[in-house]
Amino acid sequence: MPELPEVEVTKQGVEPHVVGKAVTSVAIYDGRLRWPVPANLKKLLLGKKLTQIKRRGKYLLFRMEDGYLLIHLGMTGVLRVANPKDELKKHDRVEIGFGKKLLRLHDPRKFGAVLWAADEDGEIECHPLIAKLGVEPFSDDFSDEKAGPHLFEHAKGRQISIKQWLLAGQAVVGVGNIYCSESLFLAGIHPEMPAGKLSKPRASLLALAIKDTLSRAIKAGGSSLKDFVNSDGNPGHFMLQTKVYDRCGLPCVNCKAPIKQIVQGQRSTYFCSKCQKK
Repeated sequence: MPELPEVEVTKQGVEPHVVGKAVTSVAIYDGRLRWPVPANLKKLLLGKKLTQIKRRGKYLLFRMEDGYLLIHLGMTGVLRVANPKDELKKHDRVEIGFGKKLLRLHDPRKFGAVLWAADEDGEIECHPLIAKLGVEPFSDDFSDEKAGPHLFEHAKGRQISIKQWLLAGQAVVGVGNIYCSESLFLAGIHPEMPAGKLSKPRASLLALAIKDTLSRAIKAGGSSLKDFVNSDGNPGHFMLQTKVYDRCGLPCVNCKAPIKQIVQGQRSTYFCSKCQKK
């Protein structure tokens, strides 16, 4: 599933091709996504100028003249930059043209989303899909001074495992399954530890580990497991850098003990039982 690094890589790849340009064409090849694509999408977008692309969590927010186009990649979605002569691929669902460049949403499992939020609906941060998201890991609200205390306060009293708590994304967004295992390893925290046991010092270590892990993942172009490629069709390479994820049985890079694998909430978790403490 594309997580924050993959969505950020997509945003950075798409921006130079379309920002500042007006929409010249819209095609809905299959609008049966997680929520139906607005049937009047062409009327909403045609002729409108795209002024900015923002990322909020795993949502891409395309700022148009009178509202936002929200795009979510879902489980297997990819947003590619294409040329008008490029052959349409199976599972291409929505296409938006900006002159000589096209944006095509390719989504085999159809869990993605293409939605519209008009300006009269209020600030985009108040949108029901955005409002409950945690803070952005690279925002001022998650600075080195604020991040540790922020995590500590949000974790208070929580009996859920710290891995599941991070995955929920209500304290900080973007720590998907791969990046959660990696961040907890860097911070020396066992994934089964109750979130409420997070001390202030360990919260600060975890915050730094989260930002370090996500920064390296973005720089590596994200993680490609099965489906993800960037806007140019190239895979991400973060999986070549992981210290615990998908390394079950291999020696820990620190202590040489074998990496272990468990299942939490139907997701695989990887950790070192010697380096990571409850």
